[in-house]
Amino acid sequence: MSDRNLHDRAQRHPEKAHRADNAQPKKPDWIRVKAPTSEGYRKTRDIMRDNRLVTVCEEAGCPNVGECWSQGHATMMIMGEICTRGCTFCNIATGRPQALDAFEPGRVAHAVEKLGLKHVVITSVDRDDLADGGAEHFAQTIRAVRHRAPETTIEILTPDFLKCAPEVLEAVVAARPDVFNHNLETVPGLYPEVRPGARYFHSLRLLQRVKELDPTMFTKSGIMVGLGEERQQVIQVMDDMRAAGVDFLTIGQYLQPTPKHHAVRRFVTPDEFKGYEQAAWGKGFLMVSATPLTRSSYHAGDDFARMRAARLARVAAEQPGRTA
Repeated sequence: MSDRNLHDRAQRHPEKAHRADNAQPKKPDWIRVKAPTSEGYRKTRDIMRDNRLVTVCEEAGCPNVGECWSQGHATMMIMGEICTRGCTFCNIATGRPQALDAFEPGRVAHAVEKLGLKHVVITSVDRDDLADGGAEHFAQTIRAVRHRAPETTIEILTPDFLKCAPEVLEAVVAARPDVFNHNLETVPGLYPEVRPGARYFHSLRLLQRVKELDPTMFTKSGIMVGLGEERQQVIQVMDDMRAAGVDFLTIGQYLQPTPKHHAVRRFVTPDEFKGYEQAAWGKGFLMVSATPLTRSSYHAGDDFARMRAARLARVAAEQPGRTA
């Protein structure tokens, strides 16, 4: 993000500008990425601009944007670019959002069709200002994509709907996304400083409730490491996810967006990530992605295909003659 953009964000959101600076340690070689320059990157960027769409790839400063956009993959962020929460790890602007754009679901669907996506990831900011947290807008977007691109599989990454009636979740599940993702982000002991507006067990229950509403729907969740957590706490989060029926786990290295954000406590080594991956497979997840550069939507389409194949294989092994 440019110095000008950082200045503008600080002007709009003084609560972040006044945080104490946290020194940003030098990144190790294993998480360095090249600046995006490909023609595919520029084409994807132009389609996003032409359809006036926001992407979490840019807003959150994802390190994989060059690789993903060069392949025509982008995670679309609906309901605006201003979040009502102030998580200390996140680079998305905090403040008062604008009203929902009723035409946005159609523009998302048009972009999905134009990009020819086989799999799309749709996420959003938190919208605590809305009575349903944006649940119906998610449902409308899913239906619009289904209409314009019926062969495209749809993955959603939702907020926690913390301040909403429990039944708002039903509208999203009823729209039948292929994957319902909601990230726990970190271990419960770090929630007060990392996710002060969220509640760990509420998020866990949200994922469990999706499975209760539709046992066939794939569920997914992820955490960051390097925030100050201990290994045993990460293992406990894995157990909590499996108890809630989560199918797909992602674990990636936290990267501090600016000196005003939560500090990187350490860079977790590739060998440690491999250890987390092996532990997660042992706990029965259908799909696991645990690398320094793993993000929720990184290689999401390929991973979805692997997860679906893993379920079919597991069902075949446990109940011969039955399909998932």
